[in-house]
Amino acid sequence: MFLVMSKVAYFLVTPSNLFILMGLIGFILLMMRRRATGIAFGALGFLGLLLGGLTPLSALVLLPLEQRFAAYAAADRAPPAGIIVLGGAIMTGVSEAREQIVVNDAAERQIYFADLARRFPEARLVFSGGSGVVGGGTPEADIVSREADAMGLPRSRLILENRSRNTYENATFSAALVQPKAGERWLLVTSAWHMPRAIGCFRQAGFTVDAFPVDYRTRGWIDTTRFKGFASDGLLQLDLAVKEWIGLVVYRLAGYTPDWLPGPEPVTAPGSASR
Repeated sequence: MFLVMSKVAYFLVTPSNLFILMGLIGFILLMMRRRATGIAFGALGFLGLLLGGLTPLSALVLLPLEQRFAAYAAADRAPPAGIIVLGGAIMTGVSEAREQIVVNDAAERQIYFADLARRFPEARLVFSGGSGVVGGGTPEADIVSREADAMGLPRSRLILENRSRNTYENATFSAALVQPKAGERWLLVTSAWHMPRAIGCFRQAGFTVDAFPVDYRTRGWIDTTRFKGFASDGLLQLDLAVKEWIGLVVYRLAGYTPDWLPGPEPVTAPGSASR
């Protein structure tokens, strides 16, 4: 029920959808001869598309999420015991139809999965991704299993978690699957804008991980001074950011994360427990 409600709610409050809906309501009101109210709704919808699509507004909303965790620095760090990559980069329906792996604009998750597997040949490799489609669908982990060779992933080292449908289940099922030992260090790979919610879920599951953010959508705070060349770019950023901010609030209220905006933890002493 939570999954269904979250999908419906997000569709309704996604900024680009909401702005279009406001414009449609304005048009209907005009047809009903409610001129003032119709113009107001239409103007608000147009203004939302304009500001969200072309101005730095989307970067202002997205950057606090992307900048929450610093880029991972491997220098002076021991090799990790394991690497966990969250699903969300594979278009499962198209992959099934075309019988090859098809990725979306979060493809960096898969790129760095292969890179980290090569850099740390002893690390355990976990891919966590079921189907986010209500009522079924092909799990992402199944696509990864089938296309491991094409992605440069060693099949013999892969640990696949294919039941999760959201970030909370990514963390819960991954913790139960790998059961990390005390003192182990694990890397969590997901999009930078998604990292705060993901880290919060893993902490709540009792699984301490180090953030390895990828899939950045901004160049940094300099983007708060830049206007977009295409409205679609700004609206995509705004949609992502609003989804994450809403997700953080909902997950905190549901008890899925320990904080409203999870951030880096203080460095612990060597030999401390992982869970």
